[in-house]
Amino acid sequence: MVTEPVRDVDREASPLTVLYDGACPLCRREIGVYRGLQPLQADMPVCFVDVSDASLSLPPGTSRAQLLARFHVRGRDGELLSGAQAFLALWAALPGWRWLARAGRVPGAAWVMERSYRLFLRWRPSLQRWAVRLDKGGRPTPRKPHRPDPADPHDDASP
Repeated sequence: MVTEPVRDVDREASPLTVLYDGACPLCRREIGVYRGLQPLQADMPVCFVDVSDASLSLPPGTSRAQLLARFHVRGRDGELLSGAQAFLALWAALPGWRWLARAGRVPGAAWVMERSYRLFLRWRPSLQRWAVRLDKGGRPTPRKPHRPDPADPHDDASP
C-alpha cells in the first residue's frame, strides 16, 4: 500500500488580505503605516491588494465599486470583512495595533467603531481633496489684507 503525505490545509493559513483603494491618498498613507510593520506571527502574512488597479481580479461575488467604497479585509478563513470588523482583523495581526483590536472586543465597542467609520466615510471625499493638496505640496494660502489704492476712485477705503 502506497501512502502519500496528507497536507494539513488548516495549518497552512491563507494570508490576511487587505483590499484597499490605492487611488485614495488617505488610504495610501494608512496602508503605508501598516506595510511597514511585520505581522505578529511570521507564519501568518498580511498581503495588500490595491483594488483601484483594474488589471487585478477581485474576490468572487464582489464589485470594484463595492470594494472601493469601504475598507475590506479577506480573513485567513476566506471570509470578507468590511468597515470596523476589517480594521479589527488587521489590527489584531499587527504589532502596536493589537490593543485596539482587543478594545474592539468590549461589548458595544465594535458598534461604536462602525458608526464612527460610517461618519468618516461621509467626510472622506473632502478629506481626500485636502490630502491631495498636501501631497502636491500645496497649502491653503492665507488671504492678503486689502490695501486701498488711492488712485482708484471706486475703492471706498481711499482717504
